[in-house]
Amino acid sequence: MKKVVFSVVAALAVSAGAPAFAADMPAKAPNVAPAPPPSPWDIAFGSALMTDYIFRGVTQSAHHPSVAAYIEPRYNINPNWQLYVGVAGESIKFANNAAAEVDFYGGVRATFGPLVLDAGLWEYYYPGGNCYGGGVLGPPDPACLAALPNGNVAKSVASFYEVYGKATYTWTDWAFGANFYWSPNFLNLGADGEYLSGTIKFTAPEKMALGPFGWYLSGEFGRQWLGTSDAFYGNNIYPNGIPEPSYNTWNVGLGFTWKVFTLDLRYSDTDLSKAECNAFTSDPRAPLSASFVTPINQGLGTSAGGSNWCGARFVAKLSADLTLGSLK
Repeated sequence: MKKVVFSVVAALAVSAGAPAFAADMPAKAPNVAPAPPPSPWDIAFGSALMTDYIFRGVTQSAHHPSVAAYIEPRYNINPNWQLYVGVAGESIKFANNAAAEVDFYGGVRATFGPLVLDAGLWEYYYPGGNCYGGGVLGPPDPACLAALPNGNVAKSVASFYEVYGKATYTWTDWAFGANFYWSPNFLNLGADGEYLSGTIKFTAPEKMALGPFGWYLSGEFGRQWLGTSDAFYGNNIYPNGIPEPSYNTWNVGLGFTWKVFTLDLRYSDTDLSKAECNAFTSDPRAPLSASFVTPINQGLGTSAGGSNWCGARFVAKLSADLTLGSLK
């Protein structure tokens, strides 16, 4: 009898220490391949429709509506450094009747916490322009048509490039920016140009959203410095070129956002007089008056044009901006 008891006890002990059947064991986690790292490449693109194309306070579309579009491939070296190139286009109305503005640009962006730095080169290309009024102070230029009816002149080529540096610092819902651009030949006037501006933007937090719409307030104040033009734009007082007028410009606006769309409502202005604006832009439709004659704005001698291309303007702009990465 004792042998039977010991045998049962031994059997129970062995069975307790033995491995369980497969049906009773926990299932092993399936082998899952690790997710591939995100691609360092992305592409930003977008388009816009605006009631006026204003560039540093001056209309580029003769106060007419303009359309724009861009595409910008990007390469992220790491989370802090990004390389980019881009092509953009805008419809314009210049004094030389150029067909359009085509922009080629590229640079590098660096992010250090709330600080973003951006530096690069921007080429503004204006194909299809005509030359008006060559040889005002000398023999006529056979490559040019007659001067414009109000006496203004314009080169066939207005293309130029700028190098730039920008910085933006974000603090809570506020962003503060500084921008600097330099060109050795601004708008192909023969004059160098420097532009310095400061920006501020308040982006409303989610709790302040207007239903499905986000919104922001922003503004900019800038100074455009210009040197002396070449002899093409010279007059009897300045035969070797006029001192192009430097000026201040500012804008302030309210924007509404919904998904990839932005509606920006903005007021823009400069401190250029109508006479200075005419000398700078060669506005072909600037009305003539003796009161607009100045040392740099000679016009037809007894009268000269006075342009509103640099005056106060309200602009509405509807744009869409997105990236390929956001579509995945």
